[in-house]
Amino acid sequence: MVQKNIELTVLCENSVAGPFGLTGEHGWAVGVTTSATRMLFDTGQGLGILRNSEILEFDLSRVETIVLSHGHYDHCSGLALVLPLTGKTDVHIHQQGFGRRCHRYKGTIRDIGIMEKQSSLESLGAHFIFNKDFTKIEDGIYLSGEIPRLTTFEEPDPRLVRADTTEELFPDPLLDDQTLILDSREGLILILGCAHAGLINILHHVQQQLPGRPIHTIIGGTHLGFASDEQFNATVKALSNFNIKCLAASHCTGLERGADLAQAFGSIFRFAPVGTRLQFA
Repeated sequence: MVQKNIELTVLCENSVAGPFGLTGEHGWAVGVTTSATRMLFDTGQGLGILRNSEILEFDLSRVETIVLSHGHYDHCSGLALVLPLTGKTDVHIHQQGFGRRCHRYKGTIRDIGIMEKQSSLESLGAHFIFNKDFTKIEDGIYLSGEIPRLTTFEEPDPRLVRADTTEELFPDPLLDDQTLILDSREGLILILGCAHAGLINILHHVQQQLPGRPIHTIIGGTHLGFASDEQFNATVKALSNFNIKCLAASHCTGLERGADLAQAFGSIFRFAPVGTRLQFA
């Protein structure tokens, strides 16, 4: 069963479109409305989620389900602000979403994980649903689960590390990186967080889980802003084989790589700043 009357509204992103008064931030959040449900995918870092939702008339009090793509602050820190409006709400997140996550670069270590304790968020109304595998949230709406890393050219970001109970930092495999999938009349709509698992790895995984359904739209962060030329070119070549109809890149894609994608894919490409709306019958 497919979802109908789908509207995606970008609520948090690094840049803004219109109307006037929207706030940009290094973050990502998308409001999802269908004829059957209302969801929130990620919550940004908390600077713009409330103001932008009000301006864009996305009523957070009517959100039924929240999905967190992975446990980084720029996707999860707005949750504590949203929960008082939603009340007790199911929050889907990978079982490794919590824990200390860091950005390590040139000797500087910065914490970038979920800043609030799980118990604090639960006291605000979060009912966490942890998953690892491909999950059906409801008819026509799926969560990818862990993405197998199969391509040889999609490299992990070496600056991203995490700690275990010993507090010793080690490379973060970001197994919690997940994608939200909506099945529409036009095909599959993929809402990415940061695509830490690799964009092409994600597409192959989705096709394996939902065989026979074409991928129509990709929206979200691709993490290609940090990719080498070799990785970027290999990604473009592989992506060309999927016959995507809409590629709406944002956040960690970066402006330069976004421009490169626009050159490679022409009219199917667009940026997805705050205020972007995509609609599907």
